[in-house]
Amino acid sequence: MHRVLITGAGGGIGRGLRETLRGVYPILRLSDRVAIAPARDGEEVDQTELADMAAVEKMVAGCDGIVHLGGISGENSWEKILEGNIVGLYNTFEAARRAGVKRVVMATSNHAVGFYPRAQTIDHRVVPRPDSRYGVSKAFSEALASLYSDKHGIGFLCVRIGNYGDRPIDSRRLSIWVSPRDLTQLVRIGLEHPDVRYEIVYGVSNNKRSWYDNANAYRLGYRPEDDSEPQAAAVLAAEAGRDKDPIAEKYQGGTFCAEDYDAPTERAS
Repeated sequence: MHRVLITGAGGGIGRGLRETLRGVYPILRLSDRVAIAPARDGEEVDQTELADMAAVEKMVAGCDGIVHLGGISGENSWEKILEGNIVGLYNTFEAARRAGVKRVVMATSNHAVGFYPRAQTIDHRVVPRPDSRYGVSKAFSEALASLYSDKHGIGFLCVRIGNYGDRPIDSRRLSIWVSPRDLTQLVRIGLEHPDVRYEIVYGVSNNKRSWYDNANAYRLGYRPEDDSEPQAAAVLAAEAGRDKDPIAEKYQGGTFCAEDYDAPTERAS
């Protein structure tokens, strides 16, 4: 990998990867729809709206690999999800195909499978159960990646990111937290592992409370260095006595599941 593109480089994960991948690859091309910090040595800065196909083709030109973080990063109106996470995603993958890009790391989300109960451990083979319009867009991203892998031979690592940050900040995140260095390790596996064709893994650290069987990531060489458990006592003490929504507490997607929830009965499984 000589030139690696990071879309959504102005977001929290993008800013983190800008630092942890700096110097790993000769050139990082950093793109967002808004202006970001000026380029340093080994960096190229780009401002592109993903819904504009012509602009996306220029953004992708000359890149060997892509880390796709761009788009809407949480629940929003369907119109905005459609533009950023469906049209923008298609444009990015199609431009990558036209440009001959051979490897893409796709930031999908735990919200693609958020309606699985917390009592159930799930792996990469479960069918999607999105918890929101945002989750639907991430399930779509996995499906589109599968198509472009099978039909065009692009290697995709779809990372169902839990919650990225320096530490977990609530009890749900004790199960889904991923540290910056652990996510960086997964991104590098996605860009560099010779056998990646189409894979789904969970973007989580080695959390004792995890709901995920992440054996597929371990099969590819992932060895997470961090665990949320050292933060657990403080996090749980801070939440003691708080009222919590029963739907949010039952399902892995948390408040994404509870928002607008009005089903008269719950699914049996």
